[in-house]
Amino acid sequence: MASFTLLVNNQSYSVETDANTPLLWVLRDELGLTGTKYGCGKGLCGACTVHQNGQPIRSCLTPVSTVGKSKITTIEGLSATGTHPVQQAWIDIDVPQCGYCQSGQIMAAAGLLAKKKNPTDDDIDAAMAGNLCRCGTYVRIRKAIKLAAQKTGKI
Repeated sequence: MASFTLLVNNQSYSVETDANTPLLWVLRDELGLTGTKYGCGKGLCGACTVHQNGQPIRSCLTPVSTVGKSKITTIEGLSATGTHPVQQAWIDIDVPQCGYCQSGQIMAAAGLLAKKKNPTDDDIDAAMAGNLCRCGTYVRIRKAIKLAAQKTGKI
């Protein structure tokens, strides 16, 4: 066991865990931030997507020992009140069906819009390609991303 100090959602946390423990399990089991989901454990589905210094990463593949002083943002930290433009667009378009993958989808979309204010369909496809939705809400996801970009222009 080793001690780690993590900056998650702008709050500092101290945890004791094995250095190879995936960030996903620290977030869920140690910090109680269960919005980030376990999907495949291999970084293929995107359900575990969080931001590390503003960049989407797969928390199931990220050992806690590699996080260091990085700023980690989970779905809970994207907006405390659910008012982030991407979250609002998800609600406006009624994107979720079962909802299991949606926190990862939202985090990937927010990462895209932080870099590209007006993404093309190709930009959206590239950014979202690693996030799987078993319910097939891809058309609504694309529509919500475009709405979020249109609504604010300053994400």
